Order: sequence, then C-alpha cells, then structure tokens
Amino acid sequence: MARGLSKHQQPAKAMSGGSATGSVPQARSKQQIASRAIRPFRTELVCAGAVFLVALFLYSWTLAPAVTLTDSGELIVVAHGLGIAHPPGFPLWVILAHLASLVPFGNVAVRINFASALFAALASAMLTLVVAELMIAALYLAAFKRRKKGAQQRKKAAPYTTGGAKDEDSAIGRLLVLAPALGAGLLMAFSRTLWSYATIAEVYTLNTLLIVVIFFLMLRWRRCIMADRRHIGTAMDAGQNTLAVTVHDTFLYAAALVFGLALGVHHVTVALILPALAVIVYRTEGPRFFMGRRLIYAALISVGALVAIYTYLPLAASRMPVISWGNPRSLQEIWWHVTGRQYQVFFSFTPKIVGEQSVEFGRMALREFGVSWLPLSLALAFAGFGNAFKRDRTTFWFLLSIVTADLAYALSYYIAEDKDAYYLPTFISIAIAAGFGIRWLIQLAVSRPMPVGRRYLVAAIAVLLTCTIAFTSNWPFNNRRHYFVAHDYVENLLSAIEPIGLLLTLDWQVASPMLYAQEIEQRRRDVKVVDINLLRRSWYFDYLKHAYPGLIERSRDKIDAFVENLKEWERDPGAFTRNQALTQRISAAFEEMIQSIVMNENRLAPVYITNDLLFADATNDELTRWLTQNYQLVPQGLVFNLVRDQNFHDSRDVHLQIRGLADGTLRFEKDDVVNLKVLPVYTSMLINRGRYLALFNQHERAIAAFRQALALNPGLAAARQGLAESMGKLRNP
Repeated sequence: MARGLSKHQQPAKAMSGGSATGSVPQARSKQQIASRAIRPFRTELVCAGAVFLVALFLYSWTLAPAVTLTDSGELIVVAHGLGIAHPPGFPLWVILAHLASLVPFGNVAVRINFASALFAALASAMLTLVVAELMIAALYLAAFKRRKKGAQQRKKAAPYTTGGAKDEDSAIGRLLVLAPALGAGLLMAFSRTLWSYATIAEVYTLNTLLIVVIFFLMLRWRRCIMADRRHIGTAMDAGQNTLAVTVHDTFLYAAALVFGLALGVHHVTVALILPALAVIVYRTEGPRFFMGRRLIYAALISVGALVAIYTYLPLAASRMPVISWGNPRSLQEIWWHVTGRQYQVFFSFTPKIVGEQSVEFGRMALREFGVSWLPLSLALAFAGFGNAFKRDRTTFWFLLSIVTADLAYALSYYIAEDKDAYYLPTFISIAIAAGFGIRWLIQLAVSRPMPVGRRYLVAAIAVLLTCTIAFTSNWPFNNRRHYFVAHDYVENLLSAIEPIGLLLTLDWQVASPMLYAQEIEQRRRDVKVVDINLLRRSWYFDYLKHAYPGLIERSRDKIDAFVENLKEWERDPGAFTRNQALTQRISAAFEEMIQSIVMNENRLAPVYITNDLLFADATNDELTRWLTQNYQLVPQGLVFNLVRDQNFHDSRDVHLQIRGLADGTLRFEKDDVVNLKVLPVYTSMLINRGRYLALFNQHERAIAAFRQALALNPGLAAARQGLAESMGKLRNP
C-alpha cells in the first residue's frame, strides 16, 4: 500500500505525461488495479449474513404450512410438473421451484413456500450489501471534495478505502457504512410486501432478489472505478470522467447476465429498472459508454440469457405437462405468452384510474414499513433522499429513476390481486433511502461534540426503532404459521359435492387451490372442477382432456365447435371486435357448449355452481340467466346444487372448517383477498342456506346457519334479520 499511497500523492505528475517512472496507468497492471480496488469487505458480509439469518428464521417461523390463495395453487402444480404458468410463464422461477419441490421434507407446498423464504432472505442480505456499496461511495465522494479543497491529509488506507481517508479510517467511517446497511437490510426484511410473499409460493421474492443482485453488481462496478480513479488522481466529479477503466467490467457483464435471467421471472418490474441502470452507467462512464462496444457486449449477454431462459417454454410445452398455459410452441404463441397479451386490457391511462391507483399506492406505502399513523421509515426515506441529493447525486437520480419508472407503469395497471408486488422496486428504493436517512441521523450526532459511545448509541437507536416498528406492525398480518384458509376452503367446497359431481366456478380463489388439491394431493379426483373464465382459452381444453376425459367426450360436438371459433379469435381478436356477426357466433357457441356440459353431466351426477356465477358481469350474464331460469339453486355448504324441480331438497348440514377466519389466529387487511372474496362467500352462503331452510320451515337448522354467519361477521344485517325471523317463528309457530 505504500507504493500506492506515494503514487496517489502525485496525481499531477501521473497525468502530466512526463517521465516513464511517473506514469501510473502505464506502470500499474490491470491485476494490480483490481486487487487494490476490490478490498476485502468481511464486515459488510458479516452484516449481510446476520440479516440473512434473521430474515430466514423469521420467514421460516411464519411460513404457510399449506397451499394459499390466488396463484399459489397453480404455480405449485406448474413447478412440480415442470409445466407453463400464466403469462409470462416465469421459466426461471419454475425451474428453481421444481428443484425445491424435490427436497424431501414437508409437503410440496411447504417446500416451495420455503424457496420463497430463502429468496426473500437472500434479497434482504443483498440489499444490505447494496446500501454498504452506496455508503462507501458516499465516503469516497466526501473525501474527494475535501481533497479538492486541500483540507485532507492522506493516511494509511482502511478496509473501506483504497487510498486512505480520515473518515474511512475511523470508527465513524465504519459506522456510517454499517449502520445504514444493517438498518436498510432489516427494514426490507420486515417490510409488509416482501415478508408477505416470503411465506407463500409466489414469484416475487425471486424477482426481488435478482433485482437487488443487479443493483449490487452495478454499484460494485461503479465503486471499483471510483476507487481506481482516486488512486491515479483522475477527476471524479460528474463532468470529468476522463478515464475508462474496463478491468472491472466483469461486474457489468455479470449484471447484464442476471438482468437477462431476471426477465425470465417477472419481466415487467425488471425492465422498469433499466432507466436507473442507465443513470449509474452515465454518471460513472459518461455518454461515450453508450456509443462503445461495452454496451453492445452487455446487451448481447442479456439477450442471450433472455433467449436461453425462455427456450424453456416450447420445450416444456412439447412435453405436454399437466398445465401448459397458452401452449406456447410457435414463435407467435411464445410472443403472445411472454408479452402477456391477455392482460393488456388492464391498462388504463385515464385520470380516474391513475387517481384511484395513486390513493391505493399511498395507503400501501404508509403501511409498508410500519403503522400508517407513524410513518417513521418514510420520514427517514425523505431525509435520505435529501441527503443523497447533497452527498451523492448519482444515488439520488438512481433512486428517483426507480421510483418514477415503477409508478409510471404501476399506477396505470389495474388488477385486483398482487398489486402490491408491482410496487416492490419502489419499496426497495424507499428502504435504500431510509439507509441514507439513518446515515443523516448519525452525521447529525457526529457534528456535535459527544463521546464515541453515544454516537454508536444514536446509530443503534435509529436502526432498532425503525426496524422494530416495521416488525411489530407487520407481524400480525404476515404470520401465516397457522394459515389453512385455502386448504379449508377447498375442503369445505368438496365436502358438499357428491361423487363425480361437476363444479362450475368463476372464482380463481376456488380454481387455483383446487388444482393443488387434485393434482398434487390427489384429493377428490372424481369431482370435475371447471373454471368458466379459463374456458375462453384454448389451452384449457388440453387440461380438461387430461383431468376429465369423460366430460370432454360427452360434449365433444359442442366443445369442438366452440374451440374452433376460439382459436380463430385467439389468432385475430380484432376481427371479432370489428365484426358483430363473429362475436355473436362465438358467444352462441360458448353458451351452447356450457349448456351441453351442464345437461350431460347432470344425467350422471349433481351439478354445482359457486355463488359468484349469480353476480356475473356482462360477459357471463347469458349463462347466469339460463341457469336461474332452468334450475332451482339449492344452497349446500359453499355451493349451489342445480336441481330441475322446485321441491325442498334436504341435505346434511355441512360442518365448515374455518381455521383462522374467526378464532383470532390470523389477521387480514381490509383489501386482503380473504376479506374481499373468501369471507363473503362463507357468510353469503350461510345466509342463503338459512333462508332456504326457513322457507321450508326448517327454522332450527336455519338459526344455526344464521349464527354461523354472524360468528364470521357480527355486523351482517341480513343474518340478524333472518335469525330474528326464524326465532320468532319458533316462538309463535
């Protein structure tokens, strides 16, 4: 280090083009530059390791013990059988989750749930390293500014430096790096959204991990270049990046590789970080980088990784797995699947939608890292943004680019479930900014005369208070240790269905966990479960042929006629939009197919529907009208049995398992899918059951049904009214 220090003290001579002995760039090999720039960072690794262990223990303790709602059932079936998931297919996640499903412990759901926990814990640890990189870079910039003023004395380098700086060689320098890094990592680990997806089978924790890995590699690349330029005396302000240092481009190309692979998970949120990556590159190497070969090499690496990972789709489709969503074999079908053509209808740039989504985002952001009435983490993040603007303008624009690009997309995309996952890049930025906020607090403490111990105490209080608020606020909603909601939901549905019965549903909260129950757990394979919405996708009929070949055979004529129209629509939906006759033809074929299925299956066994079919939108109103006009709807458990006559049909009262819904072991936000979709099914079907029994003077049984509904939701006026009326009938028959 002595030789490096002496050269560092003579930047003018090194850059003057004078004697050969004074020419640092020519005298120093690339290997020497690399070894000096990439100093050991064991302390940062210890912090990251601590965050990883804390997060993994937390996620493992709160892990869901079974399948959960929304996409988890479908994703587990796809991963277990190496199939194809809903667009864009998530091939990288499917491959890794399949490996997790082979681990010999617990059930298949627990294995893949644990994979999510592992990815999330690694993401939190990597975020710790990301913030450490940014903090060290900030120290570099501070040292450079002092050197420009001639106020700094060069000393022996510390583990955080490459040229020796007072801040970096001191306990305060270490504190300014480690405390923000540790605080940001734990804050991310305890955040509402990442933690919620860390306990279930979903793609978003892997997606978050890959995004943070990309950030780390790019920021490491930037920091190494900064370190080398300090050694050779190159100007490091925003307008004087005069030396191109390519020895560290391994980090750049590694980031490009991970970026291409990450597009094989949730490509939308990954693509949205491109502007932020461009900021890092521009502020580090200047505009010339975008006209050079290095950009071409990085782009080729990313495209190669992207093509390689999405080659999985046609290969998997050729194997004819249980679920081959979209059946993407041709280039056109692969393009449709990867681009998510079926979801593009959810985009809306109207002020009304953007305004509604903005309000929703504000609500989510307030609760993400704590309680909404005490947004300490957000306050720290705002302070951190300000601190970054003053201390490290590159980091400020980097974080701002992430937030801007993410919100520009997410606020115009309207979906009911998983919307919080689309804000994960923004939440990552907030956690990083909160790290800068912690740094700002420490700097305030350092600016005042006080013992070193008190400065450490200030840092510890800032980290502990921020993380404790996030942990205690999010624990009740993310502790899924006793989460059997989806398992019980499926069990309650199946318990009311006779052998070889048919269940028609529009509810994905029914269809998705039912896939897991039937395909993985092999429960009630005799029951034919048909998702009406998926009948509008030609690939779904391949699944039905696999699962229920008899159903397809009994209605083959009508099914074939509709599928022929459906494939024509899939090739050119615009033609149907422009031609009313084509729309009427495919609609008529759809109705005839459904009617044929219902009538043919009803000859063998009862047919059932879920209550969402009674509240269908304009797309399914004809089906709803036909069902209600031709059948009596007899409530049995959580389903309606379709019967031809209007007589009383007695059936046993189904004992409903409702673990976690009313016993206080689980808590749900108002916008949770349990409160929005599952609980209303329980309460409405119990009320329907009570009304049906009361109609035929079965008042004692009706009272029991009404009381069950009130146990789930004491504020139900309809249940209270029904209970009062039945009790009155019993008193005065």
